[in-house]
Amino acid sequence: MTRFTFLDGLRGIALILMVINHTSRWWMDTSMGWGRYWLVYGSMVWPAPIFLFLVGFCLPLSHRADTGGPLGLAVRSARRAIPIIGTGFLLNVLVFPEDPWWSGGVLQTIGLSIVLLGPTLPFLDRRAVRYGLLALAVGAYVAFAGAYPALVGWVSRHPVTAQILFLDFPPWPWVSGAVVGLVLGRVWLDARSAGREARYFRTAAITGVACVLGWFAWDWWFGTMPRFGFARDLVLNRHWTPAGGTNLLVVGGGALLLAVTWWAMQVRRLRLRWLVVLGRSAFMLYFLHQLIVLTLVNRALGLRFNDWLFYSVANLGLMVVLVCLGGAWLWLESLTRRERPEASTDLTIIPPRP
Repeated sequence: MTRFTFLDGLRGIALILMVINHTSRWWMDTSMGWGRYWLVYGSMVWPAPIFLFLVGFCLPLSHRADTGGPLGLAVRSARRAIPIIGTGFLLNVLVFPEDPWWSGGVLQTIGLSIVLLGPTLPFLDRRAVRYGLLALAVGAYVAFAGAYPALVGWVSRHPVTAQILFLDFPPWPWVSGAVVGLVLGRVWLDARSAGREARYFRTAAITGVACVLGWFAWDWWFGTMPRFGFARDLVLNRHWTPAGGTNLLVVGGGALLLAVTWWAMQVRRLRLRWLVVLGRSAFMLYFLHQLIVLTLVNRALGLRFNDWLFYSVANLGLMVVLVCLGGAWLWLESLTRRERPEASTDLTIIPPRP
């Protein structure tokens, strides 16, 4: 399977934002005021959408014509998804014991996305299929936003079922992000093979700028307080989903990051090895950093960094540790690959737990 360093770089950026989101919530308290609130919110806006987008975006890279058709792809997708879903349950047991082990989570959503989207890969060369998938993705999100008031009441009346269906980046509507990534990933591969890759990313950059400018206009018009915060979005069962104009910021920022990382790492050939290490080991670091940040530092040691200088230094030290752990993981993985030449790196990516 071909690897593209700009995708690893983008994944690494999302991982950094995810770690900052977790440390801002678990290493500081409300005494840090609005600065902490805005850091929590700002670091929440992009990682999850980027990660879910990349889950779909990378799937066409792994598609081969000899996979046995949709049935073969379904089996292969299930084999990839089951360990991911199982890891999500293990995460509940080790890091979030306050939740039942069978609670839903982002890993379960990622696993389900792979199961659902894998069998569609042979049909993505048809334009009608692509438009149909995009329509389904948008329709699922719009339906969720429309049903939100009713869902708030339903969750309060069915707390056990809500733990499974609507806890941590639930499948409805978050699979939509993976669907959009799937379609745009296939469009990118087509553009690349036709020599139009630069135009593809130029379009992404222009779209990103337009969306961000649209968000500023919407923010000025909407005018609620706080101007940048959760009050404008959909918070169901204590978990966040963007709403309204926030989607312009999500799409715009994600598109710009995609275009910039492609330009920097594919065109300008910037190596940024530390960022690539974070991106390539994101699955392991997603699991391990929560043991460090929450289980060890927050709960076991009881440490708080309610000072911006101390907090910044602690985060910098954590990032160095994560890069070292990621490098060690990739080294061990390379040893395994030498023993099993057919093995390929899993391109699954993980968003933060809100």
